[in-house]
Amino acid sequence: MTNYSVSLFPLRTVLFPDGPLPLRIFEPRYLDMISACMKNEKPFGVVLATPDSEIGAGDAFSAHRIGTLATINDWYQGSDGILGVTAHGGSRFVVRSHELKSNGLYVGEIELLPAETAVPLPAEYAPMAHLLEAIVSDLGLLYSEFDCHFDDATWVGCRFAEVLPISLDERQYCLEISDAVGRLEFLQPLLRSIRQETTQ
Repeated sequence: MTNYSVSLFPLRTVLFPDGPLPLRIFEPRYLDMISACMKNEKPFGVVLATPDSEIGAGDAFSAHRIGTLATINDWYQGSDGILGVTAHGGSRFVVRSHELKSNGLYVGEIELLPAETAVPLPAEYAPMAHLLEAIVSDLGLLYSEFDCHFDDATWVGCRFAEVLPISLDERQYCLEISDAVGRLEFLQPLLRSIRQETTQ
């Protein structure tokens, strides 16, 4: 696949394809990035930043190499002057190289990863899909503009990976694997453990 350049936004979050990304932005460099993305109708790349990294403090890029493109859906200017942005996840990518610009932004040469195809949800994971329906309903506006595919193992796994209270490393693992059923196999015991903790 052909590599191309994209602005990189290292965050302490993991964005999944078809997932929501609400942001509140106040740093001038990222305000400039968002403005340029909206003006040019281009996405930016979200990568998981590592906790021991001061992103932008010198060229000390310390983030995972597999991330997700984000396309801006909507924005608003808060009364506190902070820019609110709603974006959604697109294609996954791998960062092949990066460069720190003079304005403190990272630009990466990325290669898009193959999109995961829809996979029929195995019957044994049907209870997870039913639970996810309730969760998505409770989350309301966050998922109101997204098409729901509760019969698709890929979609169900990605949604659980983004809403469950699991570690960022576990979320990143779910992003990096391309096995829809394997992702559900990984998440199912974590979900059981969380539900047991909440009922005790």
